[in-house]
Amino acid sequence: MISEMFSYDFIQRAFIGGVLVSLCAALLGVSLVLKRYSMIGDGLSHVSFGALSIAIACGIAPLKFAIPVVIVAAFLLLRLAEKGKMRSDAAIAMVSASALAIGVIVTSLSTGLSTDIYSYMFGSILAMSKEDVAASGVLSVVVLLLFVVCYYKIFAVTFDESFSKATGVKVGAYNTIISILTAVTIVVGIKMMGAMLISSLIVFPALTSMRVFKSFKSVTWCSGVLSVLNFTIGLLCSYGFSIPAGASVVVSSLVMFIIFIFVEKVVNLIDKNR
Repeated sequence: MISEMFSYDFIQRAFIGGVLVSLCAALLGVSLVLKRYSMIGDGLSHVSFGALSIAIACGIAPLKFAIPVVIVAAFLLLRLAEKGKMRSDAAIAMVSASALAIGVIVTSLSTGLSTDIYSYMFGSILAMSKEDVAASGVLSVVVLLLFVVCYYKIFAVTFDESFSKATGVKVGAYNTIISILTAVTIVVGIKMMGAMLISSLIVFPALTSMRVFKSFKSVTWCSGVLSVLNFTIGLLCSYGFSIPAGASVVVSSLVMFIIFIFVEKVVNLIDKNR
């Protein structure tokens, strides 16, 4: 089945693009989850859906329109949270609901968009184009370089912003970079996972890794490996059972999370008996 599956060009594109997006989301997700800012993925996915709906209705290239819009939304959410004008969870909820409502209204007023919008809502392995794979490749290189070059500063900003500021680290700049990269990751991956499920790529790997591993480095490594593994299993199930890829990846991630809970309990039991 696997050899037959990878004989199709659209599966090859979906696999390469999906693995790269999953890896980026997982690495960024570690920092976002530890900063208790993981729901930004859900909020930005809804903003992306609204922007894509408008782009398709107006005949504009979806990615070229959606990426700047979602980046602006990420920047505004970050600024609202930093200045204390609104709690981050409240700001995300407000923006998320508003963007989703706009997307639904645009879709209902336009004719012939239901198929395209459905794929953006729930994901489709047929939707990944060569341009999306190329964008995924560029994005993954940028994210990996960020973590390799700025690892210790990201570590410091994630755990103690006050101390980082005191030592001269530009906390605002790093938070902005992480938010922008998260926004681009969501827009690129939304075709595969869908607006309703794309945030799971950010949250699940980090939360799963934290059940067993305790250091930032080990959680980051484990999250990257799990993201690729979960996506691969999800894509195989999607092809084998003819179900949406996004839902398959999320269920795969959920199963892995449950497995890691049991592993955590076994490890704790062994430690107690020593």
